[in-house]
Amino acid sequence: MAADSEDVSKELANISEEIRSLRLKLADKTRQLEDLQAAQRADEADNVANERSANSIFTPRINDLTNDEIERYSRQLILPGFGVTAQTKLINSSFLIVGMGGLGCPAAQYLIAAGSGRLGLVDYDTVDRTNLHRQTLHTERTIGLPKVESAKRALEQLNPNCRIDLHKLMLDSRVALDIIKQYDVILDCTDNVVTRYLLNDACVLLNKPLVSGSALQFDGQLTVYHYGDTCPCYRCLFPVPPPPHAVTNCGDGGVMGAITGVIGSMQALEAIKVATGVGETFAGKLLIFDGMNGIFRNIKLRGRSRDCKVCSENPMITQLIDYEQFCSMHASDDDQPLQLIPSEERIDVFQYIDMRSQPHLLIDVRPQNEFEICRLPSSVNVPLKEILDNKFIERFANELADEKLPIVVLCRRGNDSQIAVQHMCNKFPSHAIRDLIGGLYAWHYKVDKDFPIY
Repeated sequence: MAADSEDVSKELANISEEIRSLRLKLADKTRQLEDLQAAQRADEADNVANERSANSIFTPRINDLTNDEIERYSRQLILPGFGVTAQTKLINSSFLIVGMGGLGCPAAQYLIAAGSGRLGLVDYDTVDRTNLHRQTLHTERTIGLPKVESAKRALEQLNPNCRIDLHKLMLDSRVALDIIKQYDVILDCTDNVVTRYLLNDACVLLNKPLVSGSALQFDGQLTVYHYGDTCPCYRCLFPVPPPPHAVTNCGDGGVMGAITGVIGSMQALEAIKVATGVGETFAGKLLIFDGMNGIFRNIKLRGRSRDCKVCSENPMITQLIDYEQFCSMHASDDDQPLQLIPSEERIDVFQYIDMRSQPHLLIDVRPQNEFEICRLPSSVNVPLKEILDNKFIERFANELADEKLPIVVLCRRGNDSQIAVQHMCNKFPSHAIRDLIGGLYAWHYKVDKDFPIY
């Protein structure tokens, strides 16, 4: 009986494995079919685009629409003040979306659905699982693919009549002008300082309108730069970039996915208004969205600066510069490792492992909600704000009184912890206070692969 039971178990295991194998093959065949269908749609779209275009320049359409276009765009064609004239302008317009993330995905979705003639997509990155909660064009099946390719697959299923050009690269001063000059309206969906200055200067030099959006945590902002005679450019408002340690991105501060959806969709709306001349844009105004409390505010911006280095009558900047050097940071949305304190005030994860068995104090300066996600054993949570407000002094009076007791400070990636160590060393210069290089990310990649990262 026992042998029979064992044989049945083996047979069931074999059947389960065979079913799993068949499911994998089915999923693979399904992806192949989708790729072939997407390629067919792309060929059809290219044929339409080639009929409209010569040397990547559209031949203007007159005020006539195909039956497909009338049906597809019927709900906006019947809008008062829009109609066939605006729709034809939209079909004749081209848009460059820089950044296919949380802002770029909804912006591209609504621009292509509305009937834009041509979309250019710029992004250097690939899809990963952390993108999926907000970057709605990407899916589990496209993890690992370049974001521009993943986005194109989804967009082609929305509207095969739009030409989609892919630019899989990190935009920099060498290529920016050549790419941007091909398009009518530029959308900044990158949310990093270096690219903001680069896009601003390039758009001023080429006289292109720039629709700029940003989203962080529960807040979003939107405006249009360099559109009209008095509208300021980005440099008019921010002539000097912020210090690197003062810049927070989604990777550090987090973002609610729906916030990027709101701002990205509004970027598409602004781009449509700029291209068609319908309605009033946010040129010269700033939209601020407080998603936590459901509040929209409009702020009037000051006009174009007479002293602006790029858009004034006598500009100092007449060609693109090295923007990474100008901003003292990299042109990437990824978290950048900072070096704020001397090397002797830092230790790596292996040095910490060696000292773990000895008495020490391990302080985690992440916010409390992040500390609840995961933590190292024996660590205590003191958020960075409490460190800077000196609330740690009374709490750890005994530990600070013992100058022989090592204090190790860590955070998620090793940036905030340096700020904390810098502050604590100024208060207690004779105490051995050290930053853990790379923080919890270094612990995951170098010590414990099972330790969660986020």
